[in-house]
Amino acid sequence: MNVFGITGWKNSGKTTLTEKLVAELVRRGWKVSTVKHAHHDFDIDKPGADSFRHRQAGATEVAIVSGNRWALMHELRGEDEPPLESILSRLAPCDIALVEGYKRESHRKIETRRLEAKDRAPLSAGDPNIVAIAADFAVTGESLPVFDLDDVKSIVDFIERITGLVA
Repeated sequence: MNVFGITGWKNSGKTTLTEKLVAELVRRGWKVSTVKHAHHDFDIDKPGADSFRHRQAGATEVAIVSGNRWALMHELRGEDEPPLESILSRLAPCDIALVEGYKRESHRKIETRRLEAKDRAPLSAGDPNIVAIAADFAVTGESLPVFDLDDVKSIVDFIERITGLVA
């Protein structure tokens, strides 16, 4: 499985770029999966729902299945957060998995930068796995390829080239 990441500081455009990359890759005929890392407590379930009640009762894993989709929730219950590789191994086969976040992992990634971001310190200098930058402002002094944050087609061309995706 090809894995490519989108990383950057909070409010740097990661989610918006990921969404656009997924749409363009799918438009080009690729089967795409995504993994999103959250740094905060999150819940995809609703209080009062049957599955929520199952988890509240102590179930470690709860699967919700319908004719349209299924989801598996796993409560860590004191366990360590699983490594990215463990999560990737649970995905169904796909052409490429886009990973949003996971700054410190060793897969190839593009760094997003926005003028409005809370922190604008470049990550690329300290991470050899960052292979390109996408920004909404002019970036100078970089040896890596730099893309306009909205130039999704060029970014996907780059991702296809460096991951070896070929139709």
